[in-house]
Amino acid sequence: MGRPVTLETIREAADQIRGIVARTPTARSRTLSEITGADVVLKFENLQFTGAFKERGALVKLLSLPPDVRAEGVIAISRGNHALAVAYHSQRLGIPATIVMPRVTPNIKVEHTRSFGAEVILHGEGLVDASAFALDLARERKLVLIHPYDDLDIIRGQGTIALEMLEDEPGLDALVIPIGGGGLIAGNAVAAKGIRPEIEVVGVEAARFPSMKQKIAGEPVECGSATLADGIAVRQPGELTLPLVRELVSEILLVDEAALEEAVLLLLEIEKTVVEGAGAAGLAALLRNRERFRGKLVGLVLSGGNIDLLPLASVIQRGLVRTGRLVRIRVEVPDIPGGLADVTRIIGDAGGGIVDVVHQRAFTRLSLQTAEVDFAIQARGLEHVHEVLDALIAAGHSAVLT
Repeated sequence: MGRPVTLETIREAADQIRGIVARTPTARSRTLSEITGADVVLKFENLQFTGAFKERGALVKLLSLPPDVRAEGVIAISRGNHALAVAYHSQRLGIPATIVMPRVTPNIKVEHTRSFGAEVILHGEGLVDASAFALDLARERKLVLIHPYDDLDIIRGQGTIALEMLEDEPGLDALVIPIGGGGLIAGNAVAAKGIRPEIEVVGVEAARFPSMKQKIAGEPVECGSATLADGIAVRQPGELTLPLVRELVSEILLVDEAALEEAVLLLLEIEKTVVEGAGAAGLAALLRNRERFRGKLVGLVLSGGNIDLLPLASVIQRGLVRTGRLVRIRVEVPDIPGGLADVTRIIGDAGGGIVDVVHQRAFTRLSLQTAEVDFAIQARGLEHVHEVLDALIAAGHSAVLT
């Protein structure tokens, strides 16, 4: 299971991976600080070669294996970041790697994992099915299982993030860290508390997957079916991580899907960095708990950036709608030549950009002389949207947001 997780052994792990795993930037965000009321420090783990922090723990674990074990090979169960990390560093070290992924894993992640030379086996509808199959396969082939979080070497490797953050920002008041199985927060809590005992370590889970919070409270674990933060959508926290989280983490906050979407969009728009839902969980927690962190120097771990393009596109579109930069207005238009042109002129004069028009005659209760038209409009925000509506109403048109 590896060496005990202490500040000393985490420092040893840092020495092992130095020059191999990227020392990612730690940077203050002036704009996010203004938005949240905290003094925000970001750790860009999404800039690792495979796009996530998982490389740290995976490499420490692989380096701990004796030569005869390496020759036999390793196996891992994952639907994303852990798979990429194990496959990449196994290839570098010449270790045969088998990765078992659920059948529902996005194809791009499957192909990226294969590109690092791993044998990828798709099995089961979820991680529970995939795990059972992988354990049987490990026994059959005499492979060592590289667990994504419930392993002391994995935990030590993840803890190297806090070493770097506190070296760059020694005065941090709090670390806010996503929780899935608990490897990331456990390792970093040990490291951070070892260096700066007064620092507060706060965990964040998706509200749909509050398994660690429920487990610590002694409650039955009840999770939802899906979340944007799929990287922390874990139903069973680690047996090794649980006591560390219970001892060292002061609180676990839950964030809803809207907060996760808002955080992903803010990081893209303000920091110009792509972060997956799990990686944005820390910022989502700040957005939903402004008073709790107001005035504090808070470190956020952007744990990964491997978000698929379709969900990212949806997050962007929905964010534009939420902030009034993309809206739909329904207007009653006289069904006569020039009627539609008059309305489009009014919208254009008010500064609205028309991106889509749906002209409806049949599915309406309006009179035959009137058509119902839905306009998708780009605007500068909610105030500007109301300026467009006022201009239409002032010209005698019935216009409402839909």
